[in-house]
Amino acid sequence: MKFSWLTKLGTASAALAMAGAMATGAVAQDDWPDSVTVGTASQGGTYFIYGAGWADLVQEELDIQTSTEATGGPVQNMALVNAGDLEFGMTTMGPGYDAWIGENEIAPGVEMRDVRALFPMYQTPFQIIALADSDIDSVEDLNGKTVGVGPRGGTPGTYFPRFLEQLGVDFEPQYGGASDLGSQLQDGLIDAFAFGAGVPIAAFSEVAAQRDVNIFAFNDEEIQTLLDENPSLAPFTIPGDTYDAVPDDQDTVAMWNFAIANKSIPESLGYEIMKTVLDNNDRMMEVHKAAAETLPEHYDKNSFMFFHPGAVKYFQEKGYEIDEDLIPPEMK
Repeated sequence: MKFSWLTKLGTASAALAMAGAMATGAVAQDDWPDSVTVGTASQGGTYFIYGAGWADLVQEELDIQTSTEATGGPVQNMALVNAGDLEFGMTTMGPGYDAWIGENEIAPGVEMRDVRALFPMYQTPFQIIALADSDIDSVEDLNGKTVGVGPRGGTPGTYFPRFLEQLGVDFEPQYGGASDLGSQLQDGLIDAFAFGAGVPIAAFSEVAAQRDVNIFAFNDEEIQTLLDENPSLAPFTIPGDTYDAVPDDQDTVAMWNFAIANKSIPESLGYEIMKTVLDNNDRMMEVHKAAAETLPEHYDKNSFMFFHPGAVKYFQEKGYEIDEDLIPPEMK
């Protein structure tokens, strides 16, 4: 699924975009592609909203036609960006690392080293939602249940089955887009919906607006087990009142997300995108609250993937030291 923000906003918006680009001196350069596409994820998840937001901002500021494509999420985005089928995408660093070392389930054995890291996005915490009348309010209650886990190739679709297996839960996974699984939960077609995305998760909010729900995560023992088993995870606390149904803070686990680019993207375009997104955090916050973490100081949350040359230039100008192992070969 593709949609062009230029088409949506019309010629008036295009004129404004050109004027803004000329005002900042960021007019498209000769070696830039005429148009680019950002791989996101399924509707109802944070990637879909966040990705459309930064694509729109890039088009407005840089005078380059930018569209988004709904994909299966991080696992598929790594494969599509690596192959050059998409210029840009977004990935959670767990699936990113798997792809980097040749363990991407779409192309097993292929080390996806033509992907470059751009800017840090936010952390993806993992949560579960069930209808209140189901009496499901803990991971243990998922035994013997049918649980929606997001699309195949997405972060939750890849990792929630792994997490629940590590915790000894016997369940039936149901794959699908976030909005679709939210509808299935309301219709009683699945017992619970386990997902990972920047909070608040749109699909969870949609269900909670219509039904009484239980939104829960992992207990302390389960969190420790997951941290021990999965080095790409970190502890995370979801603030109380993120959802009306959850007034108290909720502990869980999370992974960092990064925007990514194919290595063929010109250094100047990568650099201007870094400036556009990271120097306009107020604009990104209007897109989604998760962008509160879209800050340059989180560059160090990438520990394995080569940075794009434009990202290296940006971070170094900001005074951050990039590990020599993360400098791409094309800069050496």
